[in-house]
Amino acid sequence: MPRSILSWSDRSLAAQFALAGGVVMVLSMLLIGRVVAARIEESVVRNSALATSQYMDSIISPLSQDIAEADTLPPGARRALDEIFTNTPLGERVASFKLWKPGGLVVEATDKTIVGRRFEVTDSLARAFAGEVRAEFQNLSDEEDRGENALGLPLLEIYSPVREVWSGEVIGVAEFYEVATGLERDLAEATRNSWISVALVFVAIGGVLFLIVLRGSRTIDRQRAALTRQLGELEALSTRNTALRERVQQAAARASAANDRALRRIGADLHDGPAQLLSFAALRLDALRGQLAETGEIDAVERAVKDAIREVRGISKGLSHPDIEDRGPYEIVTGVAEAHEARTGTKVEVTCDLREGFVLSQAEKICLYRFVQEGLNNAWRYGSGRGQEIRLDCRDGRLVLWVRDAGPGFPPEGAERHETEDFSGIGLAGLRDRVESLGGSFTAGNRADGAGAEIGMELDMRGA
Repeated sequence: MPRSILSWSDRSLAAQFALAGGVVMVLSMLLIGRVVAARIEESVVRNSALATSQYMDSIISPLSQDIAEADTLPPGARRALDEIFTNTPLGERVASFKLWKPGGLVVEATDKTIVGRRFEVTDSLARAFAGEVRAEFQNLSDEEDRGENALGLPLLEIYSPVREVWSGEVIGVAEFYEVATGLERDLAEATRNSWISVALVFVAIGGVLFLIVLRGSRTIDRQRAALTRQLGELEALSTRNTALRERVQQAAARASAANDRALRRIGADLHDGPAQLLSFAALRLDALRGQLAETGEIDAVERAVKDAIREVRGISKGLSHPDIEDRGPYEIVTGVAEAHEARTGTKVEVTCDLREGFVLSQAEKICLYRFVQEGLNNAWRYGSGRGQEIRLDCRDGRLVLWVRDAGPGFPPEGAERHETEDFSGIGLAGLRDRVESLGGSFTAGNRADGAGAEIGMELDMRGA
């Protein structure tokens, strides 16, 4: 992102308003000031022109009636006009004079060199022939204005229609150039005052709006700072909670692994200790059988000892599990399924969709092993081993495992429920604790199609 955009977005609301609003208000002030100054100038020039035109018309119109019939003035009228504009107060006000006929013909003028010549009809001249008094200030760009332009004076150019006395029709246009030194000074002062007034109004409006926005901006800044501080505190708290949750899960996983190791040691101790001693006792009973005449009691003791041996070996076998440290998810699941098939003589269908490979911890491997072992034992015990199915999915950073059967399913709510425990004694409650200790989720219930029971687990492996 460009630095200018970053610096703009980082500014406060009041600063943004001051910059953007300042530019808009300055441009608006310039536009309105120009419009107001132009309207003032137009109004002053028009009023001055009307006043001068009425005065001049009373003098020039009686002397100009002959141009309705001829293209020249009589000598007496020309001499009278010369006397009016020469060595008189009016002559000092009027720097130059022209009398026009339609078509751009100069009938009479102060500058005798242009009398009888035709010039292009300007817009102001055309409007004057239409009966409108026109005026232009300091606009001497037309060809016939060369002489007046050379004077170097501020001139008000006035076009006054000359009407025929008896009909009121426009028969000519009297153009005269009034020396407008005072008008120029008045216009400059009026323009200056209008600019000052516009500027003061805009400054006052902008100042009031800026104070309002500044107050709102400071409130927003305080609220933003408070929200930012609270957000930082929430982020820190969330980070601590996440770290604490991870530590709890790690501790639970370590406790579960330690519990499994303890169970394995107990199983090994039972197998290597009491089981061996009981086996020795059974052998000694066989040796004593030939020395005693009455063998009924010995047979009973021997059966009890052998039953104890089977019981101890079964317990030790249930407390231990095969070596799974070097196995992946699929090998662990299929290993438990094959052992279950060999032990129960039932069929287990295994479906595996491994789209991603995960490196499982020891606690996670034990969790998979115990989950499948518990699910299959329950399916065999309560579902007679019908429709036993294992489905393992590894996708989108998640490991999902289901164990299903086609048995009668879980009993309805309120009915007497069996304690579903295998011979290791962990049960579904232990499975739930084991899965949730690893940050996973556990579900157990009847299948949606009503064809039996199912248990499921899901582990999020994205942080693994």
